[in-house]
Amino acid sequence: MSDTQPLIENRPPSVATLFLERVEATPDAEAYRYPVPSAAGEGPDEWRSYTWGEAAQRVFGIAAGLVTLGVAPEERVAIASSTRVDWILADLGILCAGAATTTVYPSTNTEETAYILADSESRVLIAEDVTQLAKVREHRAELPNLKHVVLIDAGEVTEGGAPAGTGPEHGDPEGWVLSLADLTRRGTAHLTEHPTLVQDIVRGLRADQLATLIYTSGTTGKPKGVRLPHDCWAYMAKAIAQSGLVSSEDVQYLWLPLAHVFGKVLTAGQIEVGHVTAVDGRIDKIIENLPVVQPTYMAAVPRIFEKVYNGVAAKARAAGGAKYKIFQWAAGVAREYAKVTQENFRRTGNSTAPAGLKAKHAVADRLVYTKLREAFGGRLRACVSGSAALAPDIGFFFAGAGIHILEGYGLTESSAASFVNPGEAYRTGTVGKPLAGTEVRIASDGEILLRGPGIMQGYHGLPEKTAEVLEPDGWFHTGDIGELSEDGYLRITDRKKDLIKTSGGKYIAPAEVEGQFKALCPYVSSILVHGADRNFCTALIALDEPSLAAWAADQESLKGKPYAEVITSDEVREMVDGYVEQLNGTLQRWQTIKKFRVLPRDLDIEHGELTPSLKLKRPVVEREFGHLIEEMYAGSREA
Repeated sequence: MSDTQPLIENRPPSVATLFLERVEATPDAEAYRYPVPSAAGEGPDEWRSYTWGEAAQRVFGIAAGLVTLGVAPEERVAIASSTRVDWILADLGILCAGAATTTVYPSTNTEETAYILADSESRVLIAEDVTQLAKVREHRAELPNLKHVVLIDAGEVTEGGAPAGTGPEHGDPEGWVLSLADLTRRGTAHLTEHPTLVQDIVRGLRADQLATLIYTSGTTGKPKGVRLPHDCWAYMAKAIAQSGLVSSEDVQYLWLPLAHVFGKVLTAGQIEVGHVTAVDGRIDKIIENLPVVQPTYMAAVPRIFEKVYNGVAAKARAAGGAKYKIFQWAAGVAREYAKVTQENFRRTGNSTAPAGLKAKHAVADRLVYTKLREAFGGRLRACVSGSAALAPDIGFFFAGAGIHILEGYGLTESSAASFVNPGEAYRTGTVGKPLAGTEVRIASDGEILLRGPGIMQGYHGLPEKTAEVLEPDGWFHTGDIGELSEDGYLRITDRKKDLIKTSGGKYIAPAEVEGQFKALCPYVSSILVHGADRNFCTALIALDEPSLAAWAADQESLKGKPYAEVITSDEVREMVDGYVEQLNGTLQRWQTIKKFRVLPRDLDIEHGELTPSLKLKRPVVEREFGHLIEEMYAGSREA
């Protein structure tokens, strides 16, 4: 299955080229919105904007500034920062300087940050603040290639011109640290002498030149640097535009980590389409920002939708029996309505529903769904979900409530967006159809293979690892198991390496079971199903603290007790057990959860149990809580 339309084939060599074209076409149109906290730190943020022309001034200044630091084509410049408009401008500055961006999550620990900078041979680090600077100070002797650190938030400047908290008195070599504002000023001054510098560099870019080096957050061993050339992003930009999912009238809310390929690809698509993007990576501000930004389009990972669903369900339950019953009824109507209308659209091309179901849906809309849509800003046309599987029941709930979640699929190695659901024809539980220009085939063992312009060049400095997944004719082995419908919709069933085979020889897809539980239990945050080479399945279950605290406040026996007591109480175990029993009633016998343990805390990035894109690291969790797993199997015939 492939598409070789001229629009995709005749693409420019780079996103930097597309950026220059965008600036020339719509210099005065709004490009980016960004929040500025109030002076006293209290009250709402003020949102400001850059036009494309204003963004270009900063981008060109950064690009020329990097040239003055001696950065040459394809040399790496790293960014270690949270998601903010400066990240995007810095990335575009790096690309317009002909260099390549190495992405580093701000949450990455000191040792791994140093490893990524050393392995990528990054010459400059654009760091958010002194916290990120401290990580490289500790390992400066191991980073001979790192010539400069540029601080985005530089604070006050010392008499010598260095950002506060830096300089020789802090052990920094003279001139090693400078501010992003200073770098931009240097670049802008350089452009007065060489006014066509950026245009000349961009004109000389080749499609096969390295543009981005993204290190995969592996569950074991060192992360691998995925080499993505300029052509990957130019292709993605054109393919996203051709998909018709976004238009120049859209307002995108972008909070995803830009160090992750999912966030990064959204910036490429925006440049080609020319719509507005509101940028703020503070996850704790999402609920506050949505009614202010009023986006028409946003992307998220399943964990966000799960949290919203669980929060709404828990709030309804806390409001009392009648309101909770109304919510449960409305949730059931939403799922039924979504399934019926999607199936009718598949068969006839019309999203119709029987009159009785329409009437129930209209009542539920007034009582429940309208408020939910208002919480998302009231104008949301579509959400894109990626990075991990979305539980179908949660997807059907949102679809029926008028919040259309278009699931997509891709990997770092395929520049993120290989598949996406096609607008009104979307099907919950699938990741849609391939983007134009991307080929897919299913191997004999069920593994999904991809080929196309979005596929990586290989792993940086690791030819053997590259050969393991990338065939000489361009087919990439994803490691995911899936199936294609007759009309080209892909359904992911599991990770190849995550499939469980019980000691009885039965195969189980843990993600499928976990997704079903997340749709049943409004208090779950994470669940890990275990059972490889065992004679039955068990589960480790982490609960969402705010939701559980609200539940506990309604329990006479738990009122006023600290969370540590609540989470270990018999009442919580009994509550979770009820949901596990409901789950087991929907499963095959060999899939059922025979035993479970409630974890004493939620899983998180800080303990290394979740990746920065909120994916579960199974080996880490199984190692961390191995004693609980062994406890569940103690006394069984296999023990």
